[in-house]
Amino acid sequence: MLDYATLKIIWWLLIGVLLVGFAIMDGHDLGVATLLPFVARNDLERRVTINCVAAHWDGNQVWFITGGGAIFAAWPLVYATAFSGFYWALLLVLWALFLRPVGFDYRSKIHDARWRSSWDWGLFVSGAVPPLIFGVAFGNLLQGVPFALDANMVSTYSGSFWQLLNPFALLAGVTSSAMLTLQGATYLAHRTEGAIQARSMRAGTVAALVLVLAFALAGLWLQRLEGYRIVSPIDPQAAAVPLAKTVVRATGAWMDNYARWPLLWALPTLGLLGALLAAALLHMRQTLAAFAASSLAVLGVVGTAGASMFPFILPSSSMPAASLTVWDSVSSHLTLGLMFWATLVLMPLILMYTAWAYRVMRGKVTAAHVQEREHSAY
Repeated sequence: MLDYATLKIIWWLLIGVLLVGFAIMDGHDLGVATLLPFVARNDLERRVTINCVAAHWDGNQVWFITGGGAIFAAWPLVYATAFSGFYWALLLVLWALFLRPVGFDYRSKIHDARWRSSWDWGLFVSGAVPPLIFGVAFGNLLQGVPFALDANMVSTYSGSFWQLLNPFALLAGVTSSAMLTLQGATYLAHRTEGAIQARSMRAGTVAALVLVLAFALAGLWLQRLEGYRIVSPIDPQAAAVPLAKTVVRATGAWMDNYARWPLLWALPTLGLLGALLAAALLHMRQTLAAFAASSLAVLGVVGTAGASMFPFILPSSSMPAASLTVWDSVSSHLTLGLMFWATLVLMPLILMYTAWAYRVMRGKVTAAHVQEREHSAY
């Protein structure tokens, strides 16, 4: 079996892969729902837009569910602390996501303009709210979360929902929203034609520019933000004891890893260049390449957040020593090992099935396609 320290790093990387996978795969579903009221101007156009993602949104949401399950199994202290501290924010995400399945299934069952318009805006909420909340959550992680741990490792959260809505966190929310809107716009541009495609291209260009500006501004702000730094010796092989370390807060501490490993600068560069390349490719009508470039931008943005915070996962602003890290908030050696081998078998199967499903569903969704399947299309 792999040693404990190696498994801790592997699971940090694997959970990062799950988050990136969610942002790429379910992200374009959320982005399409966000754009629905704006790129589709009549009922038929909105049905075309919905049918681009309605066949596979539930499969893509598996990335989100698997990510939450992996955090629970690999980082139980992080799961317990984050899901209680961010309770109202996560509940808001859950309420928004409730609108997705019922919106897709019931929206076109009644031929009434008000009924369909209401579900269209419900789908918009289900697409726009989660990326904003996820971005706000990451913005708060970079500032530190107000929680403390007692001797029994029970966390006490001392913040409130409204404290989460601070300027830096809202900027991170704008970055996240623009990122997934771009992802949805490039996918929609690839799957549609005519007026919907043209509007999607324009929306994608705007989203790309907003992403570049917001991400760059967040990066400049991060250099002046108080970060976290471990100043006591670290034993990567030790059992999980979060309080057995000394942590200090220092301006610019989140830039430490970039000074230690300069190659990490490739991640924010990828985020910026990927978004600009996606916009340029949309202008050239290279829609599939634009979707790939947008996906690289997602990898760069999410990877930048992870690389900046490493080894921290959930820093504490009220009790820095209680900050949860890759080294001291994980499950046992045996648990991580069993999960790793199970993932090694199951992950390729999931990727192969996903690739097969998208191959089957490739091609344009057109108005004629929806009209021919009046009673079976969404």
